[in-house]
Amino acid sequence: MTATLPPPAELRGTRIRLSPWHPDDLAGLFEALARPEVFAGGYGGGPAGLPDGRTAFDRWATGYYGETPGGAPQRPFTVRLIGGPDDGRIVGATKLADFDLPNESTHIGWTGYDPRVWGTAVNPEAKLLLLGLAFANGFGRVKIQADAANARSRGAIEKLGAKLDGVMRRDKRRADGSWRDSAVYSVVVDEWPEVRAGLEARLAAIGDGPVTLRG
Repeated sequence: MTATLPPPAELRGTRIRLSPWHPDDLAGLFEALARPEVFAGGYGGGPAGLPDGRTAFDRWATGYYGETPGGAPQRPFTVRLIGGPDDGRIVGATKLADFDLPNESTHIGWTGYDPRVWGTAVNPEAKLLLLGLAFANGFGRVKIQADAANARSRGAIEKLGAKLDGVMRRDKRRADGSWRDSAVYSVVVDEWPEVRAGLEARLAAIGDGPVTLRG
């Protein structure tokens, strides 16, 4: 076994930084994520999982990202922009968790972004940082999954260079009580150099300028 838990430290890229999740981030996360279009694709259990108001959102987000005493270790992050007129703005959250050290496996997920940064450099740079963190800490496989019915999320995962492992039928209960099939993808360590090069090429094609909110 070579995998070790990554430290709870900030990850800094060119356009975004991933800072360890903190309850002080809740106001910014509410503004970024408490939107029907964010939950529509399966985030937070799907449309019925959208919390009703700030108090409900804070309670939900704390359970989704906050550390649980005695719970399994996790590394939740708040996503912030770097540079430009929106420098420091919170635009999403994500998490590295499900650490299986003996089998050198972990999972990137619980990811949601402000729709105003969809299609920008935010997601590929976040995945570049998180995958780099996982492989630097000795993990050999990183899972990324989505609701099998969510074509947008699946397309984004496939564009990263992750490979489809399969579809787990009736895998998770949605917030409305229905059952979802989960499309499970992964990147393994032997693929990481090619995946990293692809992500770096995508980011280079976008350019070095800061991300600004759309709309």
